[in-house]
Amino acid sequence: MIEYKNLILIGTSHISSESVALVKKIIQEKRPGFVGVELDKGRFQGLLHPETKQKKRMSLKELKKLGPSGFLFVLFGVWIEEKLGKMVETKPGAEMKIAIHEAAKIQAKVLLLDQEISITIRRLFKTLTYKEKFRFAFDIFKGLFGFGEKIAFDLRKVPKEELINKLVEQVKDRYPSVYKVLIEERNVFMAKRIQHAMNKYPDTLIVAIVGAGHKKGIYDILTNVSSSSLPY
Repeated sequence: MIEYKNLILIGTSHISSESVALVKKIIQEKRPGFVGVELDKGRFQGLLHPETKQKKRMSLKELKKLGPSGFLFVLFGVWIEEKLGKMVETKPGAEMKIAIHEAAKIQAKVLLLDQEISITIRRLFKTLTYKEKFRFAFDIFKGLFGFGEKIAFDLRKVPKEELINKLVEQVKDRYPSVYKVLIEERNVFMAKRIQHAMNKYPDTLIVAIVGAGHKKGIYDILTNVSSSSLPY
C-alpha cells in the first residue's frame, strides 16, 4: 500500500483472501470519497451481474470486438483465474467486488480506472511477435511437464514486492509486447485516470485498487519518475 497526497494506492492479487480483507479494512477505516478499481465498464457489469442473460449477450459482442484469437485468449485467462480461485476458495475479482460494495455503503463514488479490454487485446495481438508466440507455447509445455524455474508463493496472499518486481521483469524480458500492452500502457492509462481525479478533487481522499504488478508503475508515473506516454 502506498500513500501519496490524497491517494491510497493498494496493490492486490485477484484471487487472494488477504487482498479482500485489506481492501475492506482500508475503505471502512479511511472512508474515501472515491474508490478506484482496475475495471472497465464491461468487466464492472460482469462482476456485479455474473449470471444475467445480458452477460451472455455481451459475450457475443465481445467475440466480434476481440476476434476469435482475442476472445479465446480472454476465456483462457478467465479459466486459469477460476481454477486458481477454487484452489484458495476465493473468486477472481473478489477484492474489486468488495471495494464496490464498501464504496456503496459509505456513498463513495466508484472510478473505473482500466482501459476497455477489447482495445487492450486488439493491441496485444497486433504487436505480439511470432517469437513471443513460440515462447508462450514452449513455456506452457515446460510448465505442464514440470521443467524450468519454479517459484513458490502462497496464492492466498499478495506476493512480496521483490517477487512481483522479479516476475514483471521476467515478462518484460521474455515477452516485451505483452509487457508493453498489458502492463506499461495500462499503467499509463490508469495513472492518468487517477491523476485526473486527484487534481480535480485535491481535498478528497481516493483509494485506488489495482493488481500488484501495476502498483509501482502507476506510482512512478504519478510521481514523474516515469515519462511513459500512450503511443496512441
